Amino acid sequence: MEAGSRFGYSLLFVVVLASLSGMVLQNLCSRLGIATGRDLAQLSAARYSRNVAKGQWLLAELSIIATDLAEVLGAALAFHLLLGVSITTGVALTAFDTLIVLALQGANFRRLEAIVLGLIATIASCFAVELFLIKPFWPDVVAGLKPSWDVLSSQEPLYIAIGILGATVMPHNLYLHSSVVQTRVNGADLASKATAIRYARLDTIGSLSLALLINAAILILAAAAFHKTGHTEVVEIQDAYHLLDPLVGGAIASVLFGVALLAAGQSSTFTGTIAGQVVLEGFLQAKIPCWQRRLITRALALIPALIGVIWLGDSSVGKMLVLSQVVLSLQLPFALWPLIRFTSDPQLMGPFVNSRLVKIAAWGLFGLISAANLTLLWFWVS
Repeated sequence: MEAGSRFGYSLLFVVVLASLSGMVLQNLCSRLGIATGRDLAQLSAARYSRNVAKGQWLLAELSIIATDLAEVLGAALAFHLLLGVSITTGVALTAFDTLIVLALQGANFRRLEAIVLGLIATIASCFAVELFLIKPFWPDVVAGLKPSWDVLSSQEPLYIAIGILGATVMPHNLYLHSSVVQTRVNGADLASKATAIRYARLDTIGSLSLALLINAAILILAAAAFHKTGHTEVVEIQDAYHLLDPLVGGAIASVLFGVALLAAGQSSTFTGTIAGQVVLEGFLQAKIPCWQRRLITRALALIPALIGVIWLGDSSVGKMLVLSQVVLSLQLPFALWPLIRFTSDPQLMGPFVNSRLVKIAAWGLFGLISAANLTLLWFWVS
């Protein structure tokens, strides 16, 4: 939303590059999990010292909490938009989604996948309708697909671009994907593994293509509704809610936006809980009930959310949302390093080891992401 309202279509190419990066990296996770029968957390715990593994675990947990913070704020805004309650009350209401996870405890992962896909389909439908109402000027949209590195030479657009990357390629999802993909293997022979990798690749391309369409739709919606009409300072979602009605004609757009926010938050509730179980078991060989895991994570996310909203006011919500995604990007290299190292090890991967081209692409992404993060940190301290 902020990328589109402040910078128009100029960061649309970042959305595309982030999604393509996610496809490459999740494909590595699929190959790792299927080829070795172990996930990224388990292999990291086995191959690194205990202290290093604990450090990786803490970073993974921090990324889960940062994601849950965004989910809390997004759901709170949805309650605010749809029900008219205060954002503080909306934050408090999000505590009760632990009951949803508890109710689904024992459900197999395929059922949870179906629920998440249903929520994502809801989001996609909402934004498709809003794009139809907005009617963007498509030649300008196409122009935004052309990479423009000059736009990233200053702190503000770079900050937003890194937030887009963090929202698309979440570190804890790499651990999660390398674990859940193992359920797709129907045999221990090479042919079965190759088939599973092929289907996992298609699944990754399909799901991230849908995510690309949703993220691009959000940016295009903001650029067309706000940036092109002179509202370049729409950085708060609640501001967007008030502006959408007169701009697109009718309250339906605002309602759809609120529903999309709520659906997005609930989908991350499920994946974040499962990812937390994966990293806890993989790094520390510890296991706690799913509902307890959810309760702890949500409590740790609620504290900064409530402090921010009560102390800094509603204007802090948008800033905290973007910051939570930037935090994810800053942690990403610490998950990418072992992932690329492991999938490039022929003794570990056997015939499924990374090709030379994949190695170049993967290490290139690692370098690009690390350079962007370091540049942002340099902006902050200078």
